[in-house]
Amino acid sequence: MSKRAYSPKEIAAKKWVTLPWGAQWSDPFGFPAENASWFISGASAQGKSSFVMQLGKELCKYGSVLYMSYEEGVNQSFQRRMNYLGMNEVQGKFRVVVDDTIEELAVRLSKPKSPKFIIVDSFQVGCDDKGWTYPDTVSLMKRFNRKCFIFISQEDKSAPTGKPARRLRYICDMKVRVIGYKAYCLGRSIGEAGKYYVVWKDGVIKTNNDTKL
Repeated sequence: MSKRAYSPKEIAAKKWVTLPWGAQWSDPFGFPAENASWFISGASAQGKSSFVMQLGKELCKYGSVLYMSYEEGVNQSFQRRMNYLGMNEVQGKFRVVVDDTIEELAVRLSKPKSPKFIIVDSFQVGCDDKGWTYPDTVSLMKRFNRKCFIFISQEDKSAPTGKPARRLRYICDMKVRVIGYKAYCLGRSIGEAGKYYVVWKDGVIKTNNDTKL
């Protein structure tokens, strides 16, 4: 049986429910669909973890968030980050798991009132320890296509570590790279030209000698 082909008129008529966030987020990232997929990469000590937590907190305004903390678990640095970013303010909207396999996540997402936003940190540790593969990840995203999946990636020589992560980056809607405590939107979806999200103002000043913030 042949697959469906869309006409230009049908494509133009499609409607999306977008994130109605303010200028701090819309300037660098535009207004992505609530179920857009995200791929966030960055080297160590550039502000990536803090950015992801800030994004998770913002998304709690629009639905519940599940943070799969594969890489850090709930260690001291994770706890400290939760504290200084005021994650207690989103109590009841934000949950953290550390051991779910991809199969267990699928069971969790099948339940009523399951999380709307899922953060996988990191995809590499998920692949190494929790049964994630590129094909299974694609299948999960298609099965739960009303959910927003946010994948966090390690980097090696300024590129996502490992072939599965590099393949995943290509199919994600939102591609974000964190450098020097600035988060830049890359690829197909982008906000206002030249804009970036400031993860940590003092860090930007120290790293980039940028005093114009």
